[in-house]
Amino acid sequence: MKLAALLLFAALSLPAATYYVTVAGLGGEPDYEQRFTTWAQEIDKILKGGMGARVETLAGPAATRAGLRSLLEGIAREAGSQDLLVLMLIGHGTFDGVDYKINLPGPDVSAVELAALLDRIPAGRQLVVNMTSASGASIDALEKSNRVVITATKSGTERNATVFARYWVEALRDPAADTDKNEVVTALEAFRYADRKTAGFYESQKRLATEHALLEDTGKGEGVRAPSPENGQGLLAAAFPVVRFGAAQRVAQDPVKRKLLARREELEQQIDRLKYQKAAMPAEEYRKQLAALLLDLARTQAELDK
Repeated sequence: MKLAALLLFAALSLPAATYYVTVAGLGGEPDYEQRFTTWAQEIDKILKGGMGARVETLAGPAATRAGLRSLLEGIAREAGSQDLLVLMLIGHGTFDGVDYKINLPGPDVSAVELAALLDRIPAGRQLVVNMTSASGASIDALEKSNRVVITATKSGTERNATVFARYWVEALRDPAADTDKNEVVTALEAFRYADRKTAGFYESQKRLATEHALLEDTGKGEGVRAPSPENGQGLLAAAFPVVRFGAAQRVAQDPVKRKLLARREELEQQIDRLKYQKAAMPAEEYRKQLAALLLDLARTQAELDK
């Protein structure tokens, strides 16, 4: 019994791992091939070296259906319920009115097949960032409870090559994406940053925008352009850390302070949830709960700063 208890305690004490998988699909011509591969390599470089991260990148001839299946099946065998999974898809996508597919060397992979592979991975929270053309058509198949789905387009009919991936990469390395200045870029912050930059690109080029990014994280709704408490979208994305930097990254590598970091992130998530519940609460009760959470957050941050 003592041994079993010790083993259980050890398992619960293990820090959650984040599995990152980036796929750069077929470009169809040299310019796109280079562009997609470069973006994937930049993501790989940004992510490697992070505490608890498992980083895998498939690009060029390696980015096949068989390779992707094998990689995701391996993660399904290894990951635990406390772990996180981030899947990022770059390239061209197609939609025939029924099925969405990402273009890969050899057979393509459909959103339905991707969803089936992801459903077998026990990671408790998942993020899928589909940055291909026509990616909006993949939301229905991919959405699920505890999964954030981000797409570069609002539908399968937005078929032009996208630039969203360029600005998603920027969001992972630009401190400006961290709008609440806690040195953690969440899925929601990265989405808003990349979406704003994408819109700015079309405006600067004086071109009609051919992509409109969406986010869905309730597992049962349609993707939205502007997640908010009003439409119920964005709560899970706001609590999903994609990258840490600066002191937050160093703290994540410190076994003593890692628990304080987890506590801080938990409090931030509670504050976000409270904001989503504000409309259904008496104003005085909302202010009381918010003040208590903010005080606890300040105390936790003070301990982290020591």
